[in-house]
Amino acid sequence: MYLYLKDLHIIFVVTWFAGLFYMPRLFIYNIEAGEKEPAATAVLRLQFGIMIKRLWLGITWPSAIITLIFGLSLLFSPDYQWYRIVFEPGGTWLLIKLLFVIGLYAYHLSLHVLYKQQQKGIFKYSSMQMRIWNEVATIFLVGIVTLVVVKESLSFVWAIIGFAAFIFVLLAAIRIYKMLRQKKSA
Repeated sequence: MYLYLKDLHIIFVVTWFAGLFYMPRLFIYNIEAGEKEPAATAVLRLQFGIMIKRLWLGITWPSAIITLIFGLSLLFSPDYQWYRIVFEPGGTWLLIKLLFVIGLYAYHLSLHVLYKQQQKGIFKYSSMQMRIWNEVATIFLVGIVTLVVVKESLSFVWAIIGFAAFIFVLLAAIRIYKMLRQKKSA
């Protein structure tokens, strides 16, 4: 039974991340629609509003809830006994992973705030700010998957160095993309 729960948990993690990756992209497109002429803005924002609502309420939220249900059922499964793993010398990875998961749900809730704002026609952030916020899910994905796969053989120091380097590369890529976009529009 444990492996079936794990299988379902991973499937819904994937669908949840699909929503977390695509939702900010739709936010970006919705923000950039405001740069068009008024008639185009109205049409685009109506369409993006529909797409955003369907993705958020039809895929992303249900996947987040089902991921949580299966994740908790795995944690409390008699086959796993997480409370023993966490307190063993090599069990720090699980504690750190759970902290990342809590952070991921906080990120999810931040996207919900943005979802509510955009549904009301409130656009507080630029498309560049949303591009940066879009990468937060990637950072959580890399951290969580690395912890799960490498577990206790992960060097904490090298993990922090690698994680910081990964974030630096993401931010550099965003900056380069911005410069290329500005050159193209000039």
